Amino acid sequence: MLRIHFGTEDLNRLRVAARPDPLWEIVLSLHLLQNRQAALVFDPWRREVRAGLVRAGLTETVAALHRLCPWADYFPDFLTPGQGIDDLETGLDRVLSSPIRRLGREISLLYPGTRPLPPGARSLAAGQPQALAGLGEALRRFHAVAVEPYTGEIRAAVAADRPVRAEAALDAGPSGLLASYEPELTWRGDHLEAAYPMDSELVLDGRALTLIPAFFCVRNPVALADPELPPVLVHPLTPAPGWLARSRATNPSELPVAQLIGPTRATVLDALERPLTTTQLGAALRLTLSTASRHATVLRESGLITSERRGSAVVHTRSRLGDALMDGRL
Repeated sequence: MLRIHFGTEDLNRLRVAARPDPLWEIVLSLHLLQNRQAALVFDPWRREVRAGLVRAGLTETVAALHRLCPWADYFPDFLTPGQGIDDLETGLDRVLSSPIRRLGREISLLYPGTRPLPPGARSLAAGQPQALAGLGEALRRFHAVAVEPYTGEIRAAVAADRPVRAEAALDAGPSGLLASYEPELTWRGDHLEAAYPMDSELVLDGRALTLIPAFFCVRNPVALADPELPPVLVHPLTPAPGWLARSRATNPSELPVAQLIGPTRATVLDALERPLTTTQLGAALRLTLSTASRHATVLRESGLITSERRGSAVVHTRSRLGDALMDGRL
């Protein structure tokens, strides 16, 4: 169990990263290639990425990255620097600028006891320029195959999640924001709990906690191993099964239905395959709130979606008629 302890002022310092962090997505996707978690959601991605890594000649490179970043209770914190860096090159600069003492300490934790460091890990732990350059290139090339092609889906998922957190914070303040992360996180009034592979206590003690949404995070949130580092908590976005197939499908604006209801409304109807609030819909499709509301009204009056008020938000869902129209079954 992970417990994050808050003081009164710590709640007011909470922040949520606005965009995905490519270094966290790299690390978490490396983990997904070492396990079978969320098979229904991520197995199509695993097959596609593994084939792409073979074509790119990166099999041995990824094996080395797996040794440095194992799917285990511990992996080095220096691989995920900062508090939600949204630019790959900026993040890589931070990784490769890690102090030598930190590199040595964190890499040595991968080989506890009397186990000697392998030559490659020893060179990296010593901060040798050639080893650091090799790490940077390996991370960059892995990102190009395993993360970058899916940037659209990752950004859309983050954009859909952010309004949910904003609405919770506006309705009930910082406590409401933390409560909105259930069931992955549980707010106990003075501390936050999450399932974790080990017992861990993190006292914020006046430091701002950054919540980072991650597409490739599965099941449980992830925190840094070193409690002295600026605190972050990475949480899963939980994409729906079939996300990869849908992303490969024809652009909704190019479907025959677009000739009937227009390309923008066809895109809105496609997005409402899963329930979304008006705010989430606008964020996911980069529409203003008034535009998203207007399109939803037209689709609802046509019987293609249903709308239900939940608290201060209106949640829209595609109707059976809308499903039939999108699937070409009318």
